Amino acid sequence: MHDSVAEDATGTPPPGPSASKPSSSEPPAEPAPSLLAEVGQLGRAVRKLFGAQLHLLATELGLARSAVSWMLVAGLAATVAGVGLGLTLLGLVGVLLATWFGSWTWALLVLALLQALFLFGAILLFRRCMHWMSLPATRSEWRAMMHETLRRADRGVGAESKHEGETER
Repeated sequence: MHDSVAEDATGTPPPGPSASKPSSSEPPAEPAPSLLAEVGQLGRAVRKLFGAQLHLLATELGLARSAVSWMLVAGLAATVAGVGLGLTLLGLVGVLLATWFGSWTWALLVLALLQALFLFGAILLFRRCMHWMSLPATRSEWRAMMHETLRRADRGVGAESKHEGETER
């Protein structure tokens, strides 16, 4: 006979003395997380947060660059349209003045005088505005307004980052 006596009806050998020991493939019980692991996890979270913030900033700067370009194009288009409209209106006024005076020379002289008066008025208005901006009260108002704007921006950024921290939890 052969050793089939040691096998049971299913054909598996009986458990030996090594079956009572735990197998070495099972992981040991997890120790409590250490301070180093928590600091590492914090570092990864901060890197992820700032990585997302940098990505958002880069996207916003790209949009801002695009918006500035489009604003410059729109400003140029508005300037060209404004100059064209001004020239057209000056031409119409010139024709009306020429028919009224009966002479192109007098019509062009009156147009030149009107343009010189308009230019002189614009220069005076610019100088007055510059004077108003240089007054001490105006300078302090501008300074206060700029400081308040910066404070609002800082508070907005702080509240935004606080809100993002709460939504991630």
